[in-house]
Amino acid sequence: MTFDFKTHLAALFSEALTDAPEIHLERPKLSVHGDYSCNIAMQLAKSLKKNPREVAANIIAALPHSEHVEKLEIAGAGFINIFLKNASKQRIIGHILQNGASFGKSTLGAGKKIQVEFVSANPTGPLHVGHGRGAAFGASLSNLLNAAGYEVVREYYVNDAGRQMDILTLSTWLRYLEIVGVDILFPANAYQGGYVRDMARIIHEMHGERYKHPIGAILYDIPVSDEDAHLDNLIASAKNLLGQDYQYLHDFVLNEQLGDCRNDLLEFGVVFDSWFSEQSLFDSGMVEHALSKLEEGGHIYVQDGAKWFRSTHFGDEKDRVVQRENGLYTYFASDIAYHLNKIERGFELIIDIWGADHHGYISRVKGALLAAGAPAEKLHVELVQFAVLYRDGKKASMSTRSGEFVTLRELRREVGNDAARFFYVLRKCDQHLDFDLDLAKSQSNDNPVYYVQYAHARIASVLEQWGGNLESLVDADPSCLSSEHEADLLQRLIDYPDLIRGAARELSPHLIAFFLKDLAAAFHSYYNASHFLVQDESVKLARLSLIAAVKQVIRNGLDLLGVSAPEKM
Repeated sequence: MTFDFKTHLAALFSEALTDAPEIHLERPKLSVHGDYSCNIAMQLAKSLKKNPREVAANIIAALPHSEHVEKLEIAGAGFINIFLKNASKQRIIGHILQNGASFGKSTLGAGKKIQVEFVSANPTGPLHVGHGRGAAFGASLSNLLNAAGYEVVREYYVNDAGRQMDILTLSTWLRYLEIVGVDILFPANAYQGGYVRDMARIIHEMHGERYKHPIGAILYDIPVSDEDAHLDNLIASAKNLLGQDYQYLHDFVLNEQLGDCRNDLLEFGVVFDSWFSEQSLFDSGMVEHALSKLEEGGHIYVQDGAKWFRSTHFGDEKDRVVQRENGLYTYFASDIAYHLNKIERGFELIIDIWGADHHGYISRVKGALLAAGAPAEKLHVELVQFAVLYRDGKKASMSTRSGEFVTLRELRREVGNDAARFFYVLRKCDQHLDFDLDLAKSQSNDNPVYYVQYAHARIASVLEQWGGNLESLVDADPSCLSSEHEADLLQRLIDYPDLIRGAARELSPHLIAFFLKDLAAAFHSYYNASHFLVQDESVKLARLSLIAAVKQVIRNGLDLLGVSAPEKM
């Protein structure tokens, strides 16, 4: 018995009924209505032309015997309420203690190969707290899918080609020129952060004045124009003057920022299986390959010297340029190639985690896949709302270009990794999130991560005071566990595996956070109402085995969210 009571009961109903629809079992809000409730009688009543309660009675009569069912009752308009035997529910304790970290894992995914692509921030500066939410969500979702039996590949798409990297390279070179005495007015729309000056100082320390050029040569023949055009002209000038050295500077700033990003995420407990280079799409010919597929299908046309994709044929508000009149490909062209490449790599499901401002991008990417003859239904996009950080009641600015942003690293240092990871997944990813720093740092019951971790530490303290052999608790007799608090905890433990499957189906790791908060609350209530190290040996061992099982499930759930389970606090 795997203690998957819902699956067991659903199988009983399916066996009792011929050609029955899918069996749905729900957990009633009140224990007096049983452990599970089924509405199948009301579903069938109309087609059978019978009263739902009569149908329910016939179903109950036809149900095969189960050693786990205590009784069945008909309630209301025809609900079938199922009461499980206490002895069956109590056996969950030994099952959890035997399985340990594996408890809750399932074969739902059957090894299905899934790619989860997340964060994928431009390597043009440190990660900020907005990126942190996508990182926490993506990592937790990947862990959840793994626990549900999927084979997950975590991927970071590195935007190492295009204009933004050129702007960062130029910004760093201009700060370098300041160091070597060439003072050019720094553009307002270049990257302003202190990290740019830091990279410039490193370049100067390593190479001296190698990349110095006179101001007249830099600004020669650059017309007065708008800010964006001026920036592009400065980039062109830098490429012309520096020649091969420009590529060195470009690669240097890319590696510096990508390395910083990788280390930041690693310290945050976020590890990727693959770092996919955008530049590789061009170098390998994948962009040309993707666009040729679109052209073969008649989905590309030329206008004003540029190539356009007919994205309006696939629900987009307007057609999109994929290759400009100067021959350069757009970001959209490389995105088409990247997603086609994902399909060609054999993933059965592709999950992209994007910022909420990319909502309009979904239809055009899916449209491009359809136009290329690829199964667009394999692409699923989860949108993550921006996290707004409040410090001392004030909203913090997070503009990367201006340099006035709060980094993920600063947040982690202030509140800790655990609070950051837990708070980020406390809401469904598409819901607005205000990150309350004061609450995240507080050691109070109002702080959800502290509340959950404290439950784990409290149990560890009780077990330490007992000082017995933890492995012996597997064989403890749980039959005396009959109080309301104990029944509540047992049912929550039984619910955990089904929760994992449901959260995986819905791509919703926040459900794990909700469950842990409720489980911790149930334990704290039990702790305040009970004594564990009592004189009666059988009662003591039964209660210790129950809280040891609660401790294990809290640890398992926190592990999915990338949060530690401390033994002491």
